[in-house]
Amino acid sequence: MSYGGVMPTHPAIVALQDRLTGTLVLPADTAYAAARRPWNLAIEQHPDAVATPADVDDLRVLLRAAREAGTSLAIQPSGHGASGDLSGAVLVRMSAFDELSLDLESGVATVGAGVRWGAVVEALEGTGWVAPAGTSPVVSVAGYTLGGGHSWFSRTGGLGSDNLRAAWVLRPDGTHERIDDDTDSDLMWALRGAGGLVGIVTALEIELVPAPDIWGANLTFDVVDAPAVVRAVRDLAVSAAATLNVFVNSMRMPDAPELPEQIRGRSFLTVQVLSTDGPQDELVDTVRRAGEVRREITGPTSPAALAAASNEPTEPTPGRGASMALSILDDETIDALLEFRELPEHWPIMGIDLRMLGGALNAPRRSGFASLQSVGWLLHALVPVIPGVPTEPGDASLVAFRELLAPNEAPQTVATFLGPDQSLDRCGTADDVARLRSVRSRVDPEGLLHEGRLPR
Repeated sequence: MSYGGVMPTHPAIVALQDRLTGTLVLPADTAYAAARRPWNLAIEQHPDAVATPADVDDLRVLLRAAREAGTSLAIQPSGHGASGDLSGAVLVRMSAFDELSLDLESGVATVGAGVRWGAVVEALEGTGWVAPAGTSPVVSVAGYTLGGGHSWFSRTGGLGSDNLRAAWVLRPDGTHERIDDDTDSDLMWALRGAGGLVGIVTALEIELVPAPDIWGANLTFDVVDAPAVVRAVRDLAVSAAATLNVFVNSMRMPDAPELPEQIRGRSFLTVQVLSTDGPQDELVDTVRRAGEVRREITGPTSPAALAAASNEPTEPTPGRGASMALSILDDETIDALLEFRELPEHWPIMGIDLRMLGGALNAPRRSGFASLQSVGWLLHALVPVIPGVPTEPGDASLVAFRELLAPNEAPQTVATFLGPDQSLDRCGTADDVARLRSVRSRVDPEGLLHEGRLPR
């Protein structure tokens, strides 16, 4: 069956419309355009079909059809992390896998592959536990955790993947079972950072992070104080306890009439501090004294409040960005970054985030492909995609951002911070990638699961 010049969909895939309890959307269907889109609308993906299985039996039916059609299944729970076109693959959404249960005595959450972090955060509110969740409440727990996942609480509790105790996995041969380090340590190693390559995860068992007294500080400075403030944050990393988590955000607002007068055309720097062990005024004072604080909010907070204040998009939206993991953040790099930040030609970059690493990240509790061990800082530059505005200036600025920081780039990052054109060889050594291929060959010798970000 051919649709407007698109390669015909194999009959075994077309037949799924009548065989699934869930749904299958084909390119000729009116729902296809919305069903296929990823979270980042700047990325185009055109799968042969989009399936929303109702249960494990539906997933088994999909595997059999993929085998017959000679195609692959690309698991993308919420649309985040899209990286390619997906031609020749069936895109699988996992929204029906919505289990969520909490064991507050042991600090463990069991979460279905279709659950988003917002539901977990709300369920944990006021319990003294927090989830190792990302900054956005709409990201799926599975996609984030299986891709590594750096969060507000990573200095305290490690990467999201470090907290993965076990997973319910449907293997390509149709076997569905709970896997942990005792039953298949190599598979668990691969799931912690390269997840969807080695099995279809239907649910996860996640260790929660104890947070008896959550306290936060939000300090905003004028751009003139940025060099001194960033240095103060950098120096704080040496003495900060693992219970202290710090993000820095450099914003450069366009001179647009629709923006409020107080921020229009302005640049400013915000330091966000989160403690899981009560107030940390003495440490925060070292940052506060580095410049003139223009606005300050301090006091008790919660993950739900953080999620509400994140300003992350709640609907799919186009955007471009670049991330860099740095081994060190020296004075020369700080000065060069902040000078770069204010150059007129780099106006497309609206925000640059810096995340302090270390703490629990330097001593991961579990073995996994994903690791930020011995990495000092994680940076991300954001370029909004505005209708009618050419994308070339923004792309050029992102290339320049990467080139500027390249001398201090760390050996590895995590998959959740890869750009659409980047592969997993940026997340591990050649031996790590070889081990990953070996695990994949063992559990999926037919290649029924999409190869995703494996180096070609």
